[in-house]
Amino acid sequence: MPPRPDLAPDSGLERAEMEALQREIADAAVFEDDFAFDPSTLGDPLAAASSPDDPPIVAGVDQSFLTNAEGEQDRALSAVVAMRGGEVIERVHAVTPLEIPYIPGLLAFREGGPILEALEALSVDPDLLLFDGSGRIHFRQAGIATHIGVVRDVPAVGVAKSLLCGSPRGDLENLAEGTRVPIEANARVDAPDGTLLGYAVQTRQYDSPNRYINPLYVSPGHRVGPDTAADIVLALADSYKLPEPVRLADSYADEAKRGLEE
Repeated sequence: MPPRPDLAPDSGLERAEMEALQREIADAAVFEDDFAFDPSTLGDPLAAASSPDDPPIVAGVDQSFLTNAEGEQDRALSAVVAMRGGEVIERVHAVTPLEIPYIPGLLAFREGGPILEALEALSVDPDLLLFDGSGRIHFRQAGIATHIGVVRDVPAVGVAKSLLCGSPRGDLENLAEGTRVPIEANARVDAPDGTLLGYAVQTRQYDSPNRYINPLYVSPGHRVGPDTAADIVLALADSYKLPEPVRLADSYADEAKRGLEE
């Protein structure tokens, strides 16, 4: 399947055109495993060392924002951290103007441009992209992980901190570490009711009855199935709630932002 630059997010479109493009993205997306690497070697130097092939490259993607003299956000900074075998091999970022406000469900049209620029700056080709944002758990099954995954034709996973839409098939409060709860389509999603969109995944949990950590909302973006997406996030969430590539991209976005503001 070739990349689809013709489907790149365009912030100049009208809202109805953006939503129509997202439906086209969802139709082009593959929500099942379609990749050549071994997921068990992601982030594990020992597993990677025992593999006859080169470890896969996984890149985390996150955003930060810069403000103008009036204190208004006017630029997006996209940070990408590429890792192989649990080690960082490259970090890049790109800054572009913000052209539209945040609109729930249309995040890719606000942040997709700088993400694509940052990915172009990488000297390595990621085998997998992890986004701080949604994949199939989206009103039109085309969150930012799906949109960028399809445009680049790279396996992608969305890792969101809040649930945009869909219905959990169980209680999400105080889940045990390692638990996953299916998220299925409801009336707010352009999919038949009950369609498995992804999982609420509990990567970390306090050992205390008085406080708890909320789960992450993990969904396939492109060329990754929902169960594998959850497996990947659990495997890469080493000592923190977020999977390591996304956590490091978040940290690098803040670092790059400080460097530009100084």
